Amino acid sequence: MAAHNRRMSGKKGAQVGSGGQRRRGLEGKGPTPPAEMRKGHVKQRAAAAKARRAQVRAPQRRTGKAPSELVVGRNPVVEALRGGVPASTLYVQQFIDNDERVREALQLVAERGGINLMEAPRPELDRMTNGLNHQGLVLQVPPYEYAHPEDLAGAAADAGEDPLIVALDGVTDPRNLGAVVRSVSAFGGHGVVVPERRAAGMTAGAWKTSAGTAARTPVARATNLTRALEAYKKAGIVVVGLAADGETEVQELAALDGPVVIVVGSEGKGLSRLVGETCDFRVRIPMPGGAESLNAGVAAGIVLYEAARRRA
Repeated sequence: MAAHNRRMSGKKGAQVGSGGQRRRGLEGKGPTPPAEMRKGHVKQRAAAAKARRAQVRAPQRRTGKAPSELVVGRNPVVEALRGGVPASTLYVQQFIDNDERVREALQLVAERGGINLMEAPRPELDRMTNGLNHQGLVLQVPPYEYAHPEDLAGAAADAGEDPLIVALDGVTDPRNLGAVVRSVSAFGGHGVVVPERRAAGMTAGAWKTSAGTAARTPVARATNLTRALEAYKKAGIVVVGLAADGETEVQELAALDGPVVIVVGSEGKGLSRLVGETCDFRVRIPMPGGAESLNAGVAAGIVLYEAARRRA
């Protein structure tokens, strides 16, 4: 009997009390997952490495903002700090020769506050500046926050004043933009409008030329300058363009007494055709000395003075 039981125990099939484990085992584990999801597979390791690299790069991406500007070299950095140019970080080369300019830069950063001070090896500064002669000092200037053209007229309305705005057409020198900003601030204007393309922007050079007035005089950027001027006209603001062949001399224009946008073209080409056609008036600045033209900063200052004199 014992021998018979031993022979029976060798038979295949579910044993008593197995609970159907054999049947579940025959059901399988579903389709084979792709190689990228199989732990230990070479493709899975490659996919994981790619994901890690993406996570490292992600914080460096910028969306919707212009890149920061870099001021490079000891004299330019010191001049920018003296001029009140906004800055986020001053990079100083490790083991730099500590001359008078380096000491002044460090002192200005300490006095102004709010500027990070970072020490970096020379190869890193070379990489940041694309090999420019940085002399061990690099100043990072954050992107300028432009206003909208409508904001300038709105600020004038809030102050209970007639808008006095300058628009620049084709002016590409940042120093001219800075000079115009300075004149607008001096004569009680409400801001400057520049086109988005083919025009000077608020760089460190423009900030420095404005002598700090850019901090309180807004600069607006227009996607299309002609449309921006048309919008001003619909709002009841007179658009006056400066042109060497203008029909009226600036001192004879009564419109400067009220809401006005003064449009200044480039020194070489003047106003573009569409902008010139959009102007309500085209005026000239009399020049008995016989000069052919004035740069944008000087021309804007003369007309702004005339407008401010009449409003006083």
